[in-house]
Amino acid sequence: MATISHTPVLLHEVIEALAPKDNGIYIDGTFGRGGYSRALLKAAQTKVYGVDRDPAAVKAGEKMADEFKPRFKILQGPFGAMDVLLAGEQVKQVDGVALDLGVSSPQIDEAERGFSFQSDGPLDMRMSQSGPTAADIVNTMAEKELADIIFTCGEERHSRRVARQIVEARSENRILRTKQLAEIVRRAVPRSADGIDPATRTFQALRIHVNDELGELKRGLAAAEILLKPAGRLAVVSFHSLEDRAVKDFLRRRSGNAPSLSRHMPANDQRAPAPTFSLLTRKPQTPSAEEAQSNPRARSAKLRVAERTDAPVTKEYAA
Repeated sequence: MATISHTPVLLHEVIEALAPKDNGIYIDGTFGRGGYSRALLKAAQTKVYGVDRDPAAVKAGEKMADEFKPRFKILQGPFGAMDVLLAGEQVKQVDGVALDLGVSSPQIDEAERGFSFQSDGPLDMRMSQSGPTAADIVNTMAEKELADIIFTCGEERHSRRVARQIVEARSENRILRTKQLAEIVRRAVPRSADGIDPATRTFQALRIHVNDELGELKRGLAAAEILLKPAGRLAVVSFHSLEDRAVKDFLRRRSGNAPSLSRHMPANDQRAPAPTFSLLTRKPQTPSAEEAQSNPRARSAKLRVAERTDAPVTKEYAA
């Protein structure tokens, strides 16, 4: 989680996948500082809606709106509600949706946001800057529940040991700072040969939990499915296995490529709803060696792209 560039990850690949066209309508569902939005606006005479729940990102979006008026508008809210947000703009269908998952570079870079353990700051981690903080979680949650979150959302195999160390530490002093928590975790997790900081997975887990990122992703994919017109495209950039797995599983199910639940039933069961997506990337695209070297955040990035069919969203899919 070192300080990194604000350069959008896989920018060329995302814009190429969305193939922006004149008079098309596109959603940058994770606006951040507007890298994808700006590229979409420059690629064609498009209309772009940026969506972000972070007030700081919205502020940056308002400046971009002045620059590209009337072709760009920033909307404040979670991308999981972008169908509702766009309905408020009288927009029912769009030509493309871009999602760049996880924490943004500016959020990491600002120590006071509490996302990074490289610079000391308040243990916050809230993207929307509202609701319970990471400090609230680590100081009040039961040990078992805390261990479950660290294991599930951080894939940390030493999760029980980490949770135990946190509970012991907070019995003496409340854990309120990022470096304070990082030091506690490092006492519980052995340093790995790959050089990754032992605190990385625990910080990831807390951030995902605080912001309900996996729930937000599920809602966002469903919202994109509703909004995209036939032949509209969805481009999703993920940065860790939990995100990529969720995107992969969603698109496999929606494209009719999910494995059958029974060995006696074909994978593409005729009773299943018609596919709402066709896959444009069977395997995820990854950054070039040059991009991975110049932008450290890009190293773990994976891009998956799918195109909307003309099949309606059925009750089975809506559930």
